[in-house]
Amino acid sequence: MILNGNAHKYGDDINTDEIIPAKFLNTIDPVVLGQNCMTGLDEEFPKNVKAGDILVAGRNFGCGSSREHAPISILGAKVGAVIAKSFARIFFRNCVNIGLPILECPEGADKIKTGDKLGLDVEAGIIKDVSAGESYNTTPLPAFMQNIIASGGLLNYVAKSA
Repeated sequence: MILNGNAHKYGDDINTDEIIPAKFLNTIDPVVLGQNCMTGLDEEFPKNVKAGDILVAGRNFGCGSSREHAPISILGAKVGAVIAKSFARIFFRNCVNIGLPILECPEGADKIKTGDKLGLDVEAGIIKDVSAGESYNTTPLPAFMQNIIASGGLLNYVAKSA
């Protein structure tokens, strides 16, 4: 899976309430959640993000509650992928389960800047910062997780496998 988009960079310990504030949890509609994605931290994010753009963050991205609304809001905002130094464990698995590509890359998360043009080869674990002329390697997700993401999430994967 090859993805291209502009970076939107945030810091460490971004919690699920910052990704999607609790006042928007009365729906699971990805479009509505996407219109409010990241507003607990950045009110302008929904206006600035374009389809395929990439969230970049520090360590422990997605900490806090285990609600699936957070990764669903990121998909609803049409974000192509998330790169972080590290992810909260349940958030990581929720992303895979709904088909949101994620890459753990401490070096890239440190060096990438907001607005940088990025190219990702999710299967190979390669992140290219076209703007900076840099490339970063990360350990690709295991094949079964890549298959879940490529299927559009766990439910689609199971349906295709049955």
